Amino acid sequence: MPDLLLELRSEEIPARMQRKAAGDLKKLVTDALVEAGLTYEGAREYWTPRRLTLDIRGLNARSADVREDRKGPRTDANEKAIEGFLRGAGLTSISEAHVHSDPKKGDFYVAHIVKPGRPADEIIAEVMPGIIRNFPWAKPMRSGVASAKPGSLRWVRPLQSIVCTFGSETDETIVIPFEVDGIVAGNVTYGHRFHAPDAITVRRFGDYVEKLERAKVVLDADRRKQIIATDAANLTFATGLELVEDEGLLEEVSGLVEWPQVLMGYFEEDYLAIPSEIIRLTIKTNQKCFVTRAPGADTLSNAFILVANIEAKDGGKEIIHGNGKVVRARLSDAAHFWKRDQADLPDLATLAASADRFGLDLAKPLDQRMAKLDALNVTFQAKLGTQGARVARIRALGKTLSALTGADASLVDRASLLAKADLRTEAVNEFPELQGLMGRRYASLQGEHESVATAIEDHYKPQGPSDRVPTDKVAITIALADKLDTLTGFWAIDEKPTGSKDPYALRRAALGVIRILLERGLRIHLLPVFAEALRGHGADSTESADLLSFFHDRLKVYLRELGARHDLIDAVITPQADDLLMIARRVEALTAFLNSQDGQNLLAGTKRATQLLAAEEKKGTTIAPAVKAALLTVDAEKALFAAVDVAALNAREAVERDDFHAAMEALSRLRAPVDQFFVDVLVNDENVDVRANRLALLASIRAATGTVADFSKISG
Repeated sequence: MPDLLLELRSEEIPARMQRKAAGDLKKLVTDALVEAGLTYEGAREYWTPRRLTLDIRGLNARSADVREDRKGPRTDANEKAIEGFLRGAGLTSISEAHVHSDPKKGDFYVAHIVKPGRPADEIIAEVMPGIIRNFPWAKPMRSGVASAKPGSLRWVRPLQSIVCTFGSETDETIVIPFEVDGIVAGNVTYGHRFHAPDAITVRRFGDYVEKLERAKVVLDADRRKQIIATDAANLTFATGLELVEDEGLLEEVSGLVEWPQVLMGYFEEDYLAIPSEIIRLTIKTNQKCFVTRAPGADTLSNAFILVANIEAKDGGKEIIHGNGKVVRARLSDAAHFWKRDQADLPDLATLAASADRFGLDLAKPLDQRMAKLDALNVTFQAKLGTQGARVARIRALGKTLSALTGADASLVDRASLLAKADLRTEAVNEFPELQGLMGRRYASLQGEHESVATAIEDHYKPQGPSDRVPTDKVAITIALADKLDTLTGFWAIDEKPTGSKDPYALRRAALGVIRILLERGLRIHLLPVFAEALRGHGADSTESADLLSFFHDRLKVYLRELGARHDLIDAVITPQADDLLMIARRVEALTAFLNSQDGQNLLAGTKRATQLLAAEEKKGTTIAPAVKAALLTVDAEKALFAAVDVAALNAREAVERDDFHAAMEALSRLRAPVDQFFVDVLVNDENVDVRANRLALLASIRAATGTVADFSKISG
């Protein structure tokens, strides 16, 4: 079966767009071919800075014939109806139609239409121009002479050539010569723009890859990544160093080169006095270079790894020299930021009011930055006020939470004051991703308690499912206060996540709270905390229930990802359940219980009891408000009554001391008496009082198990 080779070659495509664009090309082309009636065995996309390539294997040479039976009017219909049917079916005479009979509707015409298949190359030539013209680039541009014409091609960078060949391994390939804005698809591409700029004629994917390789182009992005990673590791090892790996940078750099050449440069050791994080980000952001360190060391070395796109005749000396000059200039700027952030601000006199408001010490650089943050009225969010107001709210909430987390209240207060101060430092202004981390360093430099410094960095955590959770109690407290202030604030102004839209990352904030509470074993009733935080935003507590429901939804997702069954989670969660740790522990205990034979049997008996009870409640059957011992006549119901009384008491006491496994064990003792009850006892007795009493006994089973979970919601 034939294969299709497609290449769209242009000026440099931004590295961040390449992988997605190649995936988009694959989907758009394969979807269009399938919709046109073609099938294929496999497809793979490739990309370099200057080309998107698609290799489709085992494509049908022709689409299949399509047969359609089009129903027409009755045979006795008027002439106009029949004429309309003939036009729509493409028939010239009614004699070309067939007559079908229906016992109810009588005889009617049917046109058997056969649409013949089409050659694949014809289909490809038809669909490709539209795909290219409507390609979903984020920021397309027009270029060249044709750009002045209405409807001219918009591409991310000027499109230069198109390759489109089609054919089997055993036959000669053909060119499918469609045209887009004067660019006609052919079988000619070009290699590396410096090393091999001449035209290359290709037939199919195999020789295309081989000829590109000879022309200094590595087509496979994953292979380019592997070349860079291996060469960089070998080069650093040879010099007694190790590479500081960075997957994001590796992905980006592999999209900047077609023929990767790994080199090593150096900067002056004096710059190593700058924090390693600043050095790494400076070199990464400005020069797309990797940093190195001595094996096992925490601090960096003064060597860096750069990736060039050409094999320089001088072994790369000029390239290394040029990159080194830029790196030194950027590190000089970084050193300036680092020193300036430790010095006094020039306008201290204007910060006195803010310092008094928060109790800040203007002799300390980080306190000065917090005062500056407040004095400038830096906006946090248009409807939620300034960063200064936010810090005041976090401070108040931190005081409440410290009593619940066991953190030192004075350290929590100090950490809340300085948590956002580094937002006014020059280092964070240059590299926003260093917020928190730089605050920690500056706090340590001015002699803050280690827990305060830790909290400044860790209160942003966790920022995702793989990020670590704070361990220090002060950091935990500030992290909770920060996230809960954000959540209640956006709830107060009715800016909640909707569908897939969550512009303020509120789902991530809620997941962060959940992970902190569960992974650090914290029991906190959220509803009163929500109410206090909402008051801090000038709102009443009416939004608390809705916010708790939002947390329940996020908790369900989190627990399901850990392997919990959705029905067990639903059985445990109630609208008022605001202790998330207890919910998780109930689910854990319930899961273990139902994995036992006693649990399965009790579930079956309990569901039978609750279903029977629910059916009678729906019919309006009289149910006694409480079980009367005098009306119990059968030994099995007497035994069940006694067992329920004991189990309910023991389960309730176990729940009160948060021992859910003991609660489940207490309920498990109901298994035998429940089973025996349904063997020996007829619930719907003819005597109305006896029936009402037995239904009350079933209600007591529901109430006893309900101390732990709603068994009616459990499947099985």
